[in-house]
Amino acid sequence: MSVPPPAACTFAAVLRATLGGAPAARGAVVCLCAQWCGTCREFRAAFDAAAAAHPQLVFRWLDIEDDADALGEDVDIETFPTMLLGTASGALRFAGPIAPQRAHLERLLGALLGA
Repeated sequence: MSVPPPAACTFAAVLRATLGGAPAARGAVVCLCAQWCGTCREFRAAFDAAAAAHPQLVFRWLDIEDDADALGEDVDIETFPTMLLGTASGALRFAGPIAPQRAHLERLLGALLGA
């Protein structure tokens, strides 16, 4: 898992808000994306498939423009998709861009669930 970026407190708040509706979840996975991003649109099916395969986790697709209020402040996302993964307690375990492929997401999920 990588070291959280400076916006980690904002990212942790997003994770806690995501977990708030699912107290029995083992963790949360948030994809920061943008509707105008073709790569994000193509990755959506893989993200949704991972969500269906891991019902013990809460998954959230968050458009950084349409859902900007959820981030609480201006967060500089350098590339898409950017993933946030956290534990059931809301502790941030990963925050950063990933290759838009399900295999990469599954490796992160495996590390999160093994934690």
